[in-house]
This record gives sequence, structure tokens and C-alpha cells, in this order.
Amino acid sequence: MIFKLAGIKRVMKRPQQRRTLALLGALTIAGLLNDLFAAAVNYDEAKVGALPLPNVLRMEDGQSVTNAAIWRSLRRPEILRLFETQVYGKLLPRPATQSFRVVAEDRTLLDGRATRRDVEMDITVATNGTALKFTLILPNHRTGPVPVFVGIHVFDTSHSYPQPARARQLPGAPKQTDEDNARAGRAALDRILSRGYGVASLNVESLAPDSGTNYWRGVARLYGRTQPGSPGAEETGVIGIWAWGLSRAMDYFETTTDVDARRVIAIGHSRMGKTALWAAANDERFAAVVSNNSGCGGAALSKRDFGETVAIITRAFPHWFCGNFSKYGGHEELLPVDQHELISLIAPRPVYVASAVDDGWADPRGEFLAALNAEPVYRLLNVGGLGVNTMPAPDQPVGGTISYHYRQGQHALTDYDWEQYLAFADRCLSNVKTGK
Repeated sequence: MIFKLAGIKRVMKRPQQRRTLALLGALTIAGLLNDLFAAAVNYDEAKVGALPLPNVLRMEDGQSVTNAAIWRSLRRPEILRLFETQVYGKLLPRPATQSFRVVAEDRTLLDGRATRRDVEMDITVATNGTALKFTLILPNHRTGPVPVFVGIHVFDTSHSYPQPARARQLPGAPKQTDEDNARAGRAALDRILSRGYGVASLNVESLAPDSGTNYWRGVARLYGRTQPGSPGAEETGVIGIWAWGLSRAMDYFETTTDVDARRVIAIGHSRMGKTALWAAANDERFAAVVSNNSGCGGAALSKRDFGETVAIITRAFPHWFCGNFSKYGGHEELLPVDQHELISLIAPRPVYVASAVDDGWADPRGEFLAALNAEPVYRLLNVGGLGVNTMPAPDQPVGGTISYHYRQGQHALTDYDWEQYLAFADRCLSNVKTGK
């Protein structure tokens, strides 16, 4: 079956069609399913096309970037500006006044082996209010400040015992009871904490609810937005507000002796993976970043007609991005940046990109190619890169300062993923100076 969306042919294979419908069905957005089915999605690599990627080491005026100084002073700011104006919007500024308070602390988690700390942040900008709520979980056996993974909704902390956050429950998948989820949360936390790491999970509701009609009621309202409506041409979308929140959590880490703020890794799954990448691109205090199945608008190249596309994502979730991004839907050849350049903004810091075999919607090959095409900047900065030219087989992690894996399974943050990320953290943080 052949369909058209914004003038581009898209071909749907029946098994992938059913998988896409299953994924989208759980989103429960009125009218979205029919719209996207009518648009159809391409899962045929032979039909992707060959739009050229922007050269990450060539300025817009044609000048070549031949050394780290040119990259740092000219090309990197140029790419950052393009993402600000054409994709995500410019981040909200750091508030002039902000204060943190611990609202609850439980030192008995995991039979006394861990501490759960609930933190809130109040700010004063256009108006006063609580801008951020997050939960920090630390190992009790620590003898000094510990490295931390931080992300948006890494765990569902609304429960007394944090449970793994799940982007969506797939139809037909085994139903997970609260007991199942609590057991999984305990196992995941055991794995992270026993390796000497803490984990912080940010609440989206205080920052920006993931809703096209209500997202502005969070931090955007405190900064002066007074009514609903999609973000303006260069106004930050929800991904940018969530990224702002990750930086404010970093502000807190710099105030407490329990966290080694020099060894904080931004991590995110799905739309939160998009957020982690954008946060780390803007805030160089993050020592490294992990993008798990982040797809379109995250680690996957936009100039590929495969899985979710710019046209689909901006139609379904216009509040995630700045208003300008939607004009490239069906006209990706006009987009002046692509996601390999987002990854390059993180250089020379380590970055891990991960995909899943049964997650064609997120375009695993597009994620791998973005990581591969960011490598020239890492080489320019003498820190290596991915180190391979061919996408690896499933469950065969590759890479160095840029790392990548393509695991069996679906769209999820799994135990396998966490094991790779902990090994990555052990490697990439070993040379970072520790302590306060």
C-alpha cells in the first residue's frame, strides 16, 4: 500500500504496520491514530532515499573547521543556534533566584542500603512558584560524593517504592502488576546502587506536563506564558523545558556533598532521551549522556524517511519543539541541521546511543548513522569516537567515547541497557577528577 504525506511517498509493511498501530494506540490522543495510519510509515530501507547530511565540520559560509579553536569559537555556536531556532527553541534562562528544600527523606530503602530524598525547587522569575520536583536515590554505603545518573521520569517515584518508568504498555504484552513493577524497580535500583551510583528522577508535572494544552502551566507560566497554544517560532517546547529542569537538578547537585557533580550522566528513554541529548548539548557540566531509543528529534537522523518522521512527530506532539520545526515536515531537505550535529555538540564528552531491534519507529539505523557521523568532531578533538563503520549485530555493543548498541527487544529501558550504561559510566568517568 502506498500513501502520501506532504508530498513524500511512504510504504507500509503489514507486520510493521500492526506494530506501529500497537505503539500509537497506547498514546490515547484523540484522532491521532487515524491521522497517522492515513499518513503511513516507511519501514523499507530501500525506499529511504538519500538526502545529504550537513557537513558538521563546514561552516554555513563554506569555511572548513580545521582545528579545535574554530570548532569551539565558531562552528559549535553556529550549530547550537540552528537547533535553538529551528528545532527545540532557546532554553529558558537560569532564574536569578532559586532555592532547594528537602521535603522528605527515607534512609531505609532497600532494607537500609539506600536513601530516598525528595527535593523541590522554588524560583522567582515573572512570578513565584515551585518549578521542579525530583527524587534522588543514593547508596548508604558511600564514603564520599557519588556519581549520579539523572533523567526525566527515569523511575515512577509516585509510588512509595520507585518503579521503572514505562513509556507505554504494548497491547498483548503481559500485564504488569504493582507487585511486578515494585520487584523490577528494586532489581534495577539494586543494580545501579550496588555499582556505586546514585540515580535522580525528575517529575514532569511541575516542569511541563506532557500535554499540548497544559504544558504551559508549569515552568513556562512562571516565566510569563499566560495562555495555551503551541510554542512560537523560536519559543522553547516541552523538551527544552525538561532540559532546563535537568540543568536545575545539576544546580542542586553542586550544593550537596552527597553527589559528585563532576560525574553526573544525563540519561533518558524515548522522548526523555531527546531531552537528555539537548540538555547535555547546552549544559557542559554533564560529564556524559545516554540516549535510549530516542528516535526522531533525538538520536535518529531527520533526513531519513524511515519510522517516525518530522512530519509525524510535529503533527502529533507540536508542543515538544519550537514552532519552526514543523515547517520541515515533508521538506526535510530544507532542514539546516541534523541529529549527528546534536551529538557533536556533546563532544568531547562521552555519549551512548542505543536502539532496539523491534523499535523500527525510532529508526535504529538512523540512530547508528547519527552517532557515526558525529565522529569527525570527536576525532578533531582527539578523543576518538565510535571506531566502527558498520552497524553491529544485535547485543554486540561497540564504540569508545561514542558508544552504541542494538539490542533484541522493544521500545523500553531494560536491564540489558542498564548493564551497558553502568559499564560505560565505569569507563568514561574513570578519568574525571572526583570530589568537590
